[in-house]
Amino acid sequence: MKKLLTLSVISATLISPSVIAANEVNVYSYRQPFLVKPMFDEFTKETGIKVNVKFAKKGLAEKMKQEGKYSPADVVLATDISLLTELVNKDLVQPLNSNIIKSNVPAQYRDSSDEWFALTVRTRSVYSSRDRLGKLGSDFNYSDLAKPEYKGKICTRSGKHPYNISLVSSIIAHQGEAAAKAWLEGVKTNLARKPQGNDRAQVKAIKEGLCDVSLGNSYYLGKMLNDEKQKAWADAVYINFPNQNSTGTHVNISGMVMAKYSPNHDNAKKLMEFLTDSKAQKMYAEVNYEYPVKPGVQRSELVQSWGEFKADTIPLEEIAKYHSTAVKLLDEVKFDL
Repeated sequence: MKKLLTLSVISATLISPSVIAANEVNVYSYRQPFLVKPMFDEFTKETGIKVNVKFAKKGLAEKMKQEGKYSPADVVLATDISLLTELVNKDLVQPLNSNIIKSNVPAQYRDSSDEWFALTVRTRSVYSSRDRLGKLGSDFNYSDLAKPEYKGKICTRSGKHPYNISLVSSIIAHQGEAAAKAWLEGVKTNLARKPQGNDRAQVKAIKEGLCDVSLGNSYYLGKMLNDEKQKAWADAVYINFPNQNSTGTHVNISGMVMAKYSPNHDNAKKLMEFLTDSKAQKMYAEVNYEYPVKPGVQRSELVQSWGEFKADTIPLEEIAKYHSTAVKLLDEVKFDL
């Protein structure tokens, strides 16, 4: 235990009030250790501020609610806009006014009330079979997935996964509820199998000939290409960026908030500003094959090879408003059944 406590990142134990000190900052993280630990180590090296971390796959909002004003959390890292808005809606965050963060994070990727901020961007792309379908043209749209020509050719994970809920929410924001419901009905009709698995499992299904196209986040392609067992799956598909001639490809984010009862406010602000600046942004881009949120930061060589794309410019704050409506529509069309 003594050896563990010498580390700048403590991942296996809960943060307790005893570790709160003037030269520390406490992070609750949905992001995995391999991704954030290098950045925290660099932050500690530059500032002398120790970073303590509690990692979890789910339940951090509930934990913070239970802890109340005695919560040791200073910063929360989330993997998706829905998790960020959950923290806001449960009154677990406080606004942070930082000119540094505002200059690093474009307005569409941060909350207008300064309650959450993006750290990375990823596209909700469409993967297509190299052998049976080929690269989809620049005129390809999400709406095409509902056309009869794709009947029996689509694979996807659960419609109620946050990544797909966000995509449906964006369609509602652009086209309205009726159009989004019609699209969901068309896509459901075209599914090759019942929604299941994760984004990588859909690419595997394409490799195995079960379907020809799938929905998936962009960074999974990088992960698969660098996995000995999954590289063959990735080699079997092209990544495509829909809606290039219209609204642009839907993007989601990972992001951060400052906890409502942050006991180390100044250190938390320093860490949040560091995470949006060039050094940390480049580390994010290299390690997890995501797009840096700060403009001008170089993408990883692999991500750069996928080419340029036009991103949807509608603010994610606006898209997040339709989360509950998207879930309602998914239930109405029985998408996952």
